Amino acid sequence: MKSILFLCGGWEGHQPKECVELFSEIMKNEGFDVHISASLDILLDIQFLSKINLIVPVWTMGSITSEQEKNLLDVIKSGTGIAGWHGGMGDAFRNNPSYQFMVGGQWVAHPGGIVEYAVNILKPQDPVVKGIKDFKIKSEQYYMHVDPSNDVLATTTFTGDHIPWIAGCVMPVVWKRMYGKGRVFYSSLGHVRSDFDIPEVREITRRGMLWALHQL
Repeated sequence: MKSILFLCGGWEGHQPKECVELFSEIMKNEGFDVHISASLDILLDIQFLSKINLIVPVWTMGSITSEQEKNLLDVIKSGTGIAGWHGGMGDAFRNNPSYQFMVGGQWVAHPGGIVEYAVNILKPQDPVVKGIKDFKIKSEQYYMHVDPSNDVLATTTFTGDHIPWIAGCVMPVVWKRMYGKGRVFYSSLGHVRSDFDIPEVREITRRGMLWALHQL
């Protein structure tokens, strides 16, 4: 049985506990062994980490020690998958560019706050988004600094209504990439728990975890 570790903490505004409760239950129902840690010190236990197949960081902002970060990046390079969403993965550990390099991006702004915007599927034959049509969501539209080597699966386009000079900018929303031997999945969707009530958002996130686990 493959094992998943959820790291649950950081800024409470993104409702990490509620989101972890949702996806830990989903992944248990998929047949995986699920562990949840509210402390990053779990990353110091190399023996435990060696048994984990997927790490899901739900830890907006916060800080990570150099040893914790090294162990995290080392296990991913060695083949452990990592998958996450929104600020829980894409705005964690702001002072750690090596972590951001692994993720493939970093949040920098959400113009207008909560706005309605469209998510456009870019690669409809990819198993993570196959059968999912373009959809709209009312939430934070993430503007990110992104790695050009990402395999982008979905995008959004900024209207410029709130920041005129980014009008027409096409921004990655969902991507996957490799970091050494590890599969990395990220989605900027999922500001709060209720965002996952949107079927497309929940399904993309679920499939992204499965892909990172080599199950898709």
